[in-house]
Amino acid sequence: MEAISRRRALTLAGGALVGTAGALAAPREARAATAWQRLVVVTANIGRKNLGQRERAIRDVRRAVTIDGQLTRPLVGWQEIGEGDGGGEEARWINQYFGSAYRNAFVGDAAASRGPISVPRAYRIVDRRVTRAHGGLAGVSPHRVITQVLLERANDPKLRFVFANTHFVAGAWNGEQDSHEQWRVDMWRTHFRKQRDDVLGHWRSRGFPVIWTGDVNRTPMPLFLPRHEKRAFARGIDQIGWVPGTNGTQIRLRWTKVVPMYVDGHDARVAVLQVRRA
Repeated sequence: MEAISRRRALTLAGGALVGTAGALAAPREARAATAWQRLVVVTANIGRKNLGQRERAIRDVRRAVTIDGQLTRPLVGWQEIGEGDGGGEEARWINQYFGSAYRNAFVGDAAASRGPISVPRAYRIVDRRVTRAHGGLAGVSPHRVITQVLLERANDPKLRFVFANTHFVAGAWNGEQDSHEQWRVDMWRTHFRKQRDDVLGHWRSRGFPVIWTGDVNRTPMPLFLPRHEKRAFARGIDQIGWVPGTNGTQIRLRWTKVVPMYVDGHDARVAVLQVRRA
């Protein structure tokens, strides 16, 4: 994949940026902030059309960003894993290419296997959670969930944030009409409320900032929390967003890129963030 110099990584702002994010700072004793740590985040929908390209797509997500000749280890939210893949190949490829350097959460999970999360071992998984967005409808859409992991940095356990991943129902906002259109719209709106209230609201009430990835199947996508939320990309159905918390963990965006997937209409999207503890 494209190699990026450190100078370029620090100066690029990305052509489609919405903004950068700090954190809501709770009152605390004055102290020096910790150094910014790079965090590469990827949202990747493997898709169902050109199935012969799926292994390549998963491999290319692992190789998404190289800086100063070093391959980075991205934090990945996956969508459509195993959806129509009766042999379990996609889960095996994730475990293969993201092997011992990662923890692959929700791979093979009965309720949440379509939306697993790959976590580099620079972070520990402190807690994990699955929030049901809505049930499925035969021939229209599977059930949808929001997978979540509470992470802490291995070399700084006080630096904590939540990573959430999801996939909204398809077709609700594509301009086409069918007999299930109202159901799609209703389920999309239900999903939106669940993510806003039961995921972002839940974790923020405990002080944690949340970084989220997903195929939202709507563009432009309304903000969940307009006063607080930032997005890496202004448009597109594959999105990366984040909201601040009050635990002192700060998040900011440095630059973005897109990784061609060659599977269907989705390309993987990348946000190179930085995190630190204030």
